Amino acid sequence: QLQLVESGGGLVQPGGSLRLSCAASGFTLDYYAIGWFRQAPGKAREGVSCISSSDGSTYYADSVKGRFTISRDNAKNTVYLQMNSLKPEDTAVYYCAADPFCSDYASEYDYWGQGTQVTVSS
Repeated sequence: QLQLVESGGGLVQPGGSLRLSCAASGFTLDYYAIGWFRQAPGKAREGVSCISSSDGSTYYADSVKGRFTISRDNAKNTVYLQMNSLKPEDTAVYYCAADPFCSDYASEYDYWGQGTQVTVSS
């Protein structure tokens, strides 16, 4: 069974850091691009970052550029999202998703995790 599982969310103060993990089971991440999306209450799901399968190219939303870093460890079948300098507006449920190619559109992705809550608050 193909499955993605996110972990690493939690409560952090503004300016703090978290590292999210997206672990795959039932398939090999090597052949998939992995995107991170987030959804805040009452808002649409938005793309945050993506890492390609082919050459490891990375993409970031303007709102997180310079603060978030996406990486992959194919040996562990896991993708990470390092989030630094967190702001209250980063508060959302964060999801990882898999597809052959990176896309800004959530509808393009075939497989999704269950999400992990990130709350940035003092």
